[in-house]
Amino acid sequence: QVQLVESGGGSVQAGGSLRLSCAASGVTRSRYYMGWFRQAPGKEREGVAAVQLYESETTTYYVDSVRGRFAISRDNAKNTLYLQMNSLKPEDSAMYYCAYEPRPPASPLSADGYNNWGQGTQVTVSS
Repeated sequence: QVQLVESGGGSVQAGGSLRLSCAASGVTRSRYYMGWFRQAPGKEREGVAAVQLYESETTTYYVDSVRGRFAISRDNAKNTLYLQMNSLKPEDSAMYYCAYEPRPPASPLSADGYNNWGQGTQVTVSS
């Protein structure tokens, strides 16, 4: 059974940094598709960053609005996914969710491709 538990959210001022963590259990280590998504009130869930490991190759994906500011990584030994967020902006405020899929999603940054989700962690960026 897959379990994903996010942590690391909080309130910061614009320009600040946060690192989100997603502790995963019941997931594969040799091949995986994982991502960070966010959802602000009244908006659809948006893919922020994703990472896939397939045949020993790791590929990362970012939505344009966070490219160069956010970095996704995974510590296989700890089975933990991270999202380092730098230069945060008020528009980054949202509930952030971790997602996992053992099979390749049609689109790594589309929420429709994932069936396993964490409970979310809130990020609030003030101006």
